Amino acid sequence: MKLKTATIGLAAIATLATPALAEYPERTIELTIPAGAGGGTDTSARKLAILLEEALGTSIAILNVGGGGGSVGASQFMQAKPDGYSLFATWNSPLTTVPQVQNVAYALDSFTPIASTSETAYTLCVKADFPATTGEEFLTELAANPGKYTYGNDGIGGTMQLAAERIFQARDIDAVAIPFGGAGETLQNFLGGHVDIYGGSISTVLPYVENGEAKCPLVTSASDVPALPGASGLAALGMPEKETLLWRAILGPKDLDPAIVAQLADVIDRAVNDPGYVEFLATKGEVPNVVKGDALGARLQDEYDALAEVSKRLGL
Repeated sequence: MKLKTATIGLAAIATLATPALAEYPERTIELTIPAGAGGGTDTSARKLAILLEEALGTSIAILNVGGGGGSVGASQFMQAKPDGYSLFATWNSPLTTVPQVQNVAYALDSFTPIASTSETAYTLCVKADFPATTGEEFLTELAANPGKYTYGNDGIGGTMQLAAERIFQARDIDAVAIPFGGAGETLQNFLGGHVDIYGGSISTVLPYVENGEAKCPLVTSASDVPALPGASGLAALGMPEKETLLWRAILGPKDLDPAIVAQLADVIDRAVNDPGYVEFLATKGEVPNVVKGDALGARLQDEYDALAEVSKRLGL
């Protein structure tokens, strides 16, 4: 009888000690995406949400809140309760780039980092007849002709511009930044001959590389990118520390229960590495990349600090 009593007592203590893990989730989770439907972050998050629903045994409702380069959705989300039923699927720019050029209501510590999901490099591309093919030839040509070449990007102070300028500043290159409303608009102006260089995501320009209309001398990642075998990674150019990536992550509100954070991070890790999701990412020129909890927080802070220095030099 005493043994039975002790067993019941221990079970009760265990139940009281881990209520979040024992009961979570009990209802629908709302996933805020700080962009309109149909974009890269939206499609990636929706695909991932299907896998998370299966793993968590609950439904996930998508809420798109676009505007301000992601700042509108981020500002709205920071008001959410830290109960695990409000999550934020974003790319890095609203957190590390937008605050450099806009007055925003949030800071990095307004959120709880859970896990990153995928990443890809930006790329700089030119027309097939451009007088350079390799990354080194491309940078040499730009350096030899200050102010001659224009490059399209995703807006003044946007991540693409800052990614390019980190590289250009390291090589004393003066290229003229021309801002557009996103990679799609940049591509159209590049194809139309209004800018010399396309600066943007790989997936947008890839069809034109494959048909021979464009070539991409470099990518903004330290390593090479399989989707663009002709592009040089920054390590090959002697500056791996200038890497700037487009990456995506899931965050929670500030002060989210660490037990819920750990549970969600593990579930996200498994979902991101699901073979079907890996294949989906490959079609977008992306690869799985899971960084969890405090390590993700450190990644955000490091990138914020690096881009702040570039912004300062540009006078943004």
